[in-house]
Amino acid sequence: MLVIILMILSPNAFAKPRNLINVVKQASINGVLACGMMFVIIAGGIDLSAGSVVALSGVVAAYLAQMQGLPIFVPILGALGTGALIGLVNGFGAAYAELPPFIITLATMSIVRGAALILSGGSPVFGLQEQFEGIAGISIANVIPILVLYFLLIAVFSGFILNKTVFGRHVYAIGGNSITAKVSGINVKSMLLRVYIICGVFSGIAGLLIASRTMQGSPTVGVGYEMDAIAAVVIGGVSMSGGSGKWYGTIIGALLLALISNGLDILGVSSNFQQIIKGIIIAVAVYLDLRGKKTSA
Repeated sequence: MLVIILMILSPNAFAKPRNLINVVKQASINGVLACGMMFVIIAGGIDLSAGSVVALSGVVAAYLAQMQGLPIFVPILGALGTGALIGLVNGFGAAYAELPPFIITLATMSIVRGAALILSGGSPVFGLQEQFEGIAGISIANVIPILVLYFLLIAVFSGFILNKTVFGRHVYAIGGNSITAKVSGINVKSMLLRVYIICGVFSGIAGLLIASRTMQGSPTVGVGYEMDAIAAVVIGGVSMSGGSGKWYGTIIGALLLALISNGLDILGVSSNFQQIIKGIIIAVAVYLDLRGKKTSA
């Protein structure tokens, strides 16, 4: 319905192949982040540091990619390792230090953003080796951006983990009722630690992809990305209270948000108003989720 409306309102701009490719590109970055956020939210948590992790991971990858002759897998490992480390901190704080997930990830959001600014000197990191662009800056058959392939692979992998493994069933269990899960023999603290590491790694991947696509490591990139990821997850049907949700819903949520942003851009709507609209969408999605649970109860 949204596509039809946008085609009617702006038939000459929206339906162009180049514009549709841009929509998919935008959905891919948010979708990778949303897949990591999905694990955390299903487990009953939240991660507000994802956008800052994107920035720091991109800066770390860019610095490593500046070193000519260094194998290309080193910047990749640098970005993923940065994300995993921050995820470890978030998971330890939420699970073992028993800090509210909102508080610990809010703290790391600020700390990590500051670290990205300090490491880069407040300016983007340029001069990266050419091979680095091949990670995310190319297209398959000069048509399909490789970003789309990354997003689909990560989404399918996430779906497999959540639906076909014991680990995935435990994630749903602790999100549904952590006390019952603990009584059933599930190591709730260890599980929470792992889902935050997964979210951190996926955020690191998103940072790596952005750095490769733009050929720079920007310390200011990723502001508000965590909100877009949360919106995609919630719109896709994952409950904010944890314990339920489908992986393919996150794909739909990411695509829907990208369509909304793209359509509003084409229609000339200010980016400030777009933030308001996204906030309203999140509020409505959570309200409908809670209302649905009350009705079923």
